[in-house]
Amino acid sequence: MSVETHLRDRKGAAEAKGRILSSSSQFWRPEDFSLKSSTTHHLLARLVDEGELRRVQRGLYWRGLATPLGMSPPPVDRLVAELVPGSGVGPAGFAAANLLRLSTQVPRRQDFAVPTRAPTDVGSIHFVSRKNRIGRVKAGLKPLEVALLEVLSRWTDLVEESSADAERTLRRLLSEGILDAERLAAASVTEPEEVKARLNELLVAAGRRDLIPHVTRSQELVAS
Repeated sequence: MSVETHLRDRKGAAEAKGRILSSSSQFWRPEDFSLKSSTTHHLLARLVDEGELRRVQRGLYWRGLATPLGMSPPPVDRLVAELVPGSGVGPAGFAAANLLRLSTQVPRRQDFAVPTRAPTDVGSIHFVSRKNRIGRVKAGLKPLEVALLEVLSRWTDLVEESSADAERTLRRLLSEGILDAERLAAASVTEPEEVKARLNELLVAAGRRDLIPHVTRSQELVAS
């Protein structure tokens, strides 16, 4: 390596380090830098050792707040959005029921449903694949709406409240627009039959019978 090349690499590494150290609440990846691969990985590893970065997983780093216990971890919602960007991603299992205020259980492991192949788990975050439920992506579902569909698929296992109280809670979320009834109806086409049936019942209870034709099996449910 020539002296000129060596000096250029050192300057590039110093500039990259400055960018990282001046950042806050930000993810970093090796491809964010126009350095040689070996230089980039050496820089990132050194900053992790110095407590200036936190390694989340291979190829992904986080710069948060420095604490006596080390670099603070990224917020769960930020990490999930970084690993699985886009719509149709949201909590599953008891994490979904808790978010909707239908259960008081706070799971030690947080499940997230993703409309793709499930990424590798990170810490207490566990991903479950819903790659066949592409309606969630096409309808642009928000995390809370994904949580609802996940709860509807395991209603008796997850909901602690009485059916009447749970329905009242969900009706309020729909009436206030916190849950978007139109998006949910559009997404339902690729959901399991039991989810479609429960969603239809909820839409009727919420006064959104106009959306029933958008949900598969709607005609036989209306006729029954």
